[in-house]
Amino acid sequence: MEHITLLLGIVIITALVFDFTNGFHDTANAMATTISTGALKPKTAVAMSAVLNLVGAFMSVEVAKTISKGLVNEEGIQPEVIFAALVGAILWNLVTWLVGLPSSSSHALMGGLVGAAVASAGLGAVNGGTLVTKVLLPAVAAPIVAGAAAMLAAKVTYKLGGNVGKKTSAKGYKAGQIASAGLVSLAHGTNDAQKTMGIITLALVAGGALAPGSNPPVWVIVSAGMAIAMGTYLGGWRIIRTLGTGLTDLQPQQGFAAQTSAASVILASSTLGFSLSTTHACSGAVMGAGLGRKGGVVRWSTATRMFIAWGLTLPAAAVVASGAELVMRTGDV
Repeated sequence: MEHITLLLGIVIITALVFDFTNGFHDTANAMATTISTGALKPKTAVAMSAVLNLVGAFMSVEVAKTISKGLVNEEGIQPEVIFAALVGAILWNLVTWLVGLPSSSSHALMGGLVGAAVASAGLGAVNGGTLVTKVLLPAVAAPIVAGAAAMLAAKVTYKLGGNVGKKTSAKGYKAGQIASAGLVSLAHGTNDAQKTMGIITLALVAGGALAPGSNPPVWVIVSAGMAIAMGTYLGGWRIIRTLGTGLTDLQPQQGFAAQTSAASVILASSTLGFSLSTTHACSGAVMGAGLGRKGGVVRWSTATRMFIAWGLTLPAAAVVASGAELVMRTGDV
């Protein structure tokens, strides 16, 4: 019993560390375009994002339910499996942060959980239907839908502002961009903080501290919200550079279109309980907005690097997590 209690404590701390790295890694999703167009100064943008991520964490628990109750079978999961999943996710987050790639923290976590669960209890430990409908399909659809919406929105904003002076138009859209960036931060909190809530809740069920099917306790919601907010405040400047200026040169109109489109997709997904990648949605929206301006271009070499990282995230995190689970189970370091 003491072993389970100690391990449960380690898992909870590790989950909060992951949540922190999520905020650190994904600050760029909300603020890269706002900073790159000059709508907000970096410190102000990051502070605003941190506060709104915290607020967003309290708005819903649907995504947390998907992870704690739907993705894997609760009865066959032990705390060791969840710890291994977190190890896989954190390592992948750190690798992609070091090279400045906006990879998906969410899919790193999902891949880690699936890999560790399969290594521990076989394919039957994973609910395939939930994996496909709540994780894999949103992974493909999110950047496409957000990109198409952002491209259309960018075209509309330029058309509506055609009879307005450039300076007046840019000033107005910078104000709109601040509001839309806040909406992305709020949406990020509703979706990404919940993933950590779901992982901690699953660990508590696995350790016997909660009954199967339980919703996240209040202290779990608060701690997950605080961890992601702290990570957001410290920020991921390497990725902000890639997402803000590496994909395409954005004007305020495009930044507004990209952020509004991404936030809409993320908030809708949170309501439906989809474990969406906010990174994918925001990156797709930035590319769509880049194509929405006449003469606008996307740096496809940078985009290709991102696509490769996206494709590798789930399997890479799964492999690392399955290895970590094997080491923990056999004690063979």
